[in-house]
Amino acid sequence: MAGMEGAGGHVLAMRALQGRGPMRCRCCGLQVTSCTSLLAAIRAGSKAVLQSSSLQQLLEVVLAFGNYMNKGQRGNAFGFKISSLNKIADTKSSIDKNITLLHYLITIVEKKYPKVLRLHEELRDIPQAAKVNMTELEKEVNTLRSGLRAVETELDFQKSQVQQTGDKFVSVVSQFITLASFSFSDVEDLLAEAKELPDEFFGIFDQFLQAVTEAKQENENMRRRKEEEERRARMEAQLKEQRERERKARKAKESGEEGGEFDDLVSALRSGEVFDKDLSKLKRNRKRIANQLADSGRERPITKLNF
Repeated sequence: MAGMEGAGGHVLAMRALQGRGPMRCRCCGLQVTSCTSLLAAIRAGSKAVLQSSSLQQLLEVVLAFGNYMNKGQRGNAFGFKISSLNKIADTKSSIDKNITLLHYLITIVEKKYPKVLRLHEELRDIPQAAKVNMTELEKEVNTLRSGLRAVETELDFQKSQVQQTGDKFVSVVSQFITLASFSFSDVEDLLAEAKELPDEFFGIFDQFLQAVTEAKQENENMRRRKEEEERRARMEAQLKEQRERERKARKAKESGEEGGEFDDLVSALRSGEVFDKDLSKLKRNRKRIANQLADSGRERPITKLNF
């Protein structure tokens, strides 16, 4: 990369040159920079996959899941295809179709292996690597190779000509070719390392990381809904219990009042008090009636005399 920065500086310096090959050199310099950047993204992504301890542990958990689910059939496997990662989200629960094996996997990982949650941080270079289209990159590298050859041809031609005083074309382009050749050699080495369609390889991990993010959020949403439902259920149970206590209290109070009157009556019957009260009441009633009759007799006008 340091060599490329130097090459880019020389290419920019060549803008002052007129005619012949400067523009072609500048284009080659830009292409080298572009190719190097893309291949560097692939290298960074590869390094992230190889060195991620979180990914390694997650893959071990996935393998254990697979062996458990396939025991008696294809259990005790020593590995699985990376492309199978994205099939985890397609394996749905027979009880709830909204819950997949990925939701359950994340739940287990959060409880048992919380360090695995650093997965996104350790694989932060994956999305950029997944964007690299290897077919287009190879075309660009081939174009770059042809461009460098053309510049070398132009340089050889200019060297065979009589140099004018102050003409720096040969010296500047010669230095550019030297630096660009080293940089292009690095590009070819990187390209040789990434010949197995890295866009598909990194695309699998990129898609899986996105699925993990979505599943984690869905787990959190389901957890919140469950907590809210449990809170409402507790409130309803408490309210129902309170109403039941109030109902029993009212019933006990009513039973207590009725029981008190009955107890008073039994007590009065046993002591004879009720009869004393009734006799006194009867005497009072008779006396009141007699008084009323007497008063009525005195006040009644005499309408007939019997002799």
